Amino acid sequence: MLKKVILLLTVIFTVHISLFAQLVNNNCNNATELCSDKLMTFTNIGANATLCNNCEDDFNFCFAPENTIWLKFTTNATGGTAQINFNNLVFESNTGQSQQLQAALIQTSTPCNGSSYALIGNCVSNATGNFSINAPALNPNTTYYLVVGGDKTGAGISLAAGCTFNVFLTGGAVTKPTPFISVAPSKSSVCKNEVVTYNVTLANCPDSTNFKWYVNGTFVASTPEAYYQTASLNDGDIVTVQTTCFSVCVDTISKNSLPINVTTVLVDAGPDLWKDPTKASNMSGVTSASNYFWTPGLGLADTSLLNTIVNPNQTTIYYLTATENGCTVYDEMIFHVNKNIVIPNTFSPNGDGKNDTFEILYVDQYTNNVLQIFDRWGQMVYETTAYTYEKAWDGKNKKNEYAEGVYYYHLELRDENKRVYDGSITLIK
Repeated sequence: MLKKVILLLTVIFTVHISLFAQLVNNNCNNATELCSDKLMTFTNIGANATLCNNCEDDFNFCFAPENTIWLKFTTNATGGTAQINFNNLVFESNTGQSQQLQAALIQTSTPCNGSSYALIGNCVSNATGNFSINAPALNPNTTYYLVVGGDKTGAGISLAAGCTFNVFLTGGAVTKPTPFISVAPSKSSVCKNEVVTYNVTLANCPDSTNFKWYVNGTFVASTPEAYYQTASLNDGDIVTVQTTCFSVCVDTISKNSLPINVTTVLVDAGPDLWKDPTKASNMSGVTSASNYFWTPGLGLADTSLLNTIVNPNQTTIYYLTATENGCTVYDEMIFHVNKNIVIPNTFSPNGDGKNDTFEILYVDQYTNNVLQIFDRWGQMVYETTAYTYEKAWDGKNKKNEYAEGVYYYHLELRDENKRVYDGSITLIK
């Protein structure tokens, strides 16, 4: 039972503190900034009055201060008239509590010091509904204070009025120049993966913050500079820039660019190739462009065809270059030419279409070569010059098939290095 009582007292104490916690702008030095042409909501519920000689609430205009809160605004460079409109007044309705709101506009040479106050415009002491304070001939670049309190006069009134209300400040003295922002790319049409710069034009925007950048609504960057560079745009993308103006009564402004035109050129030179003397070599390129060509022309049958015959005498890097809408893109492939011949050590001339001949790979690079083949007794069974895969030995001599066994070859490349290869080859049936 004791624990329940302690818990209940704790809850009551917490609620009491919450209900009577003082407002930040209960103190004149913490006056809330009024923003022009913007509806703002305030309350004096929970406020009090600071009463001492020359204190912030040491005044007596058309009302005595009770439950006061403080607001303020600064005029622009021209000054002039201002109007402060109050509406949507919602009063507390406790027993013995007044339901009248009070307000006065003050000019002061010493902020929050009652001895320097001067009343500006009309003073309101008993508002129960919508009302206005009209301030003529306000000085330029000057801060004015608005004090709002609750009435505590009249028969049977023991509690000062507590009210929630809206305030709307307007007029030539407080009108701000309208901030302006625009954004445009350095080019309206670009190539895929090309760097494009978006530049910002800004006006009437003091105290601007970093620029936030969005592509199609997705945040991509924040820059202190008034530009953004990217190489990651796609056709039709929209870039948006956003920043804030004014350190007090902040305005957030943004602007969309026009959709950008991005040309994408598909180019694929195909896979790398290795020269195979048993078959013709063909390069197969792919592109979405209407203009294209191969370089270099070394060993190519036609540089203007996507699919063309290739037969270089050395390893070569080929480039397929394509152009569309002023965008040039290339892709490369490597055609490998094997300078080292490959001599097998077995072959099986059984007519199954697999390894039926003694085929020496890449020997066609050496057109002056001579090949001789001997049986195990040293008798020559085959001889040819300019040996290629078309002349590959099939294990026969004048249609007579040689027996299974080991044979010996002697190959002279007759190249500049005068290379000679001797070895054995096994014929398997």
